[in-house]
Amino acid sequence: MSATKLQVKPVAVARRRRFDRRWAGLALLLAAAVYAPFQLVPFHVFQLTMVLVYAVALLGLNLLVGHAGQISLGHGAFFAVGAYAAAILMDRWALPYPLTLPLAAAVAFVLGLALGVPAMRLRGLYLALVTLAIAIFLVPLLKRFEELTGGSMGLTLAKPQPPAWSGLAEDQWLYFLTLAIAVASFLLAASLLRSRVGRALHAVRDNESAAEVMGVRLSFYKTLAFAWSAMFAGAAGCVYTWVIGFVSPDSFTVNLSITLLAGLVVGGLGSLSGPVLGGLFVMFVPSISQDVNDAAPGVIFGLLIIAVMYVAPTGLAGLAGRLIKKIPRKE
Repeated sequence: MSATKLQVKPVAVARRRRFDRRWAGLALLLAAAVYAPFQLVPFHVFQLTMVLVYAVALLGLNLLVGHAGQISLGHGAFFAVGAYAAAILMDRWALPYPLTLPLAAAVAFVLGLALGVPAMRLRGLYLALVTLAIAIFLVPLLKRFEELTGGSMGLTLAKPQPPAWSGLAEDQWLYFLTLAIAVASFLLAASLLRSRVGRALHAVRDNESAAEVMGVRLSFYKTLAFAWSAMFAGAAGCVYTWVIGFVSPDSFTVNLSITLLAGLVVGGLGSLSGPVLGGLFVMFVPSISQDVNDAAPGVIFGLLIIAVMYVAPTGLAGLAGRLIKKIPRKE
């Protein structure tokens, strides 16, 4: 046997071991996620459900920011579009809630595609300002069309009820619905990133000039990144409507977009685990800040972000990866 074959075999074995450990870890995490709602009180089940909702929204933002290298301060607007699309379909047209998910995601996708066309000519600060403007004018726009959106009062909806055969409570049923959608979304994103589209997005992120020389159509993939990002946000917004049972313009202010971006950066850009950690951050850190200081929760929130960035510059996902590498392994 040649020396080259002897060198290749240990590398292949090491890769296979890493692959097996990764799948074992994912299976353990999924088992814990399925087990959790049967051991927690309804309010904590609701909190975990919202973590999954935000994780799906951040998954879309991660495609745009972490993998395509584009900036967006208006992601909350696409989240709101999905939420209102589902609410209007359920309230005005009495559409069954399962059908609202693909329709809300499609509406957000088309809107992201439309906004991605002019945005593809911008970058950096200019792109950030344009996306921020989208988040700013959405709230007064929703309030203006009162007959359709309910105006400032919003829309109140009936939550999806568990089927009799499931034996689940309402909070558990909503949790498992959200968990199924989150798992499907992450599998779709992982498949997308392993495809030619994912490689093209990474090329655009790393060096646009080099990507263009290699034949990557910058305008096409930038626009596609906006559309995919908006689609995941729209799906998350739809599930948000199911879980909360209420939508109003004041729930989707520009603060939501900023919080989502902060959550993604804290969770870890360019990592599939980053959106989950970011979802935990978006769900729990604002409430913790409120509990620490009722007078200035924003100050506490900002200090916590600075502290996390100081300890983990590449996000919590990067910190976890470094800690795992330091664990000694048996040969």
